[in-house]
Amino acid sequence: MRRALFLFAPLLFGIGAAVPAAARTALGIFDGWGAFRDPAAPRCYAIAAPAATIGRPEVKAYASIGYWPKSRIRGQFYVRLSKARSPQRELRLTVGNRRFILTGNGAHGWASDARMDAAIIAAMRSAPSMSVESDTPNGRAIADTYRLRGAATAIDAAALGCARLR
Repeated sequence: MRRALFLFAPLLFGIGAAVPAAARTALGIFDGWGAFRDPAAPRCYAIAAPAATIGRPEVKAYASIGYWPKSRIRGQFYVRLSKARSPQRELRLTVGNRRFILTGNGAHGWASDARMDAAIIAAMRSAPSMSVESDTPNGRAIADTYRLRGAATAIDAAALGCARLR
């Protein structure tokens, strides 16, 4: 557990720089995934950094599942790519044997609707890994791969962390 927290620490402080670190509460670290609550927003989320990235990252990439109780948003998938993608290229998410075409712009991607969010989370619960792929404006490949061990537990912890927030 200490090793996982030590390895996860750079992710904690590198993401969400606009929110002071003291405002977030760690709900748990589960293998490569963490769950956090930000009562100021209020929001909760499960988050992970990629296990592998092709080429040199331009920004810190991560994937997350978010909950915003006041907005009645539950289980929203979001990914920040390691590089900005070309607007002319599609953004593909592969989770196990399921494929999804995400929407988004620049280095940001998300599901097109709540139904796709639910399908992505369901696929994440049973797959060992997921990858997000596209191309940069200059034609270079973008591929960020995530291990999903611990993801289901982190997603559940985030959901429970915001269950009573209104």
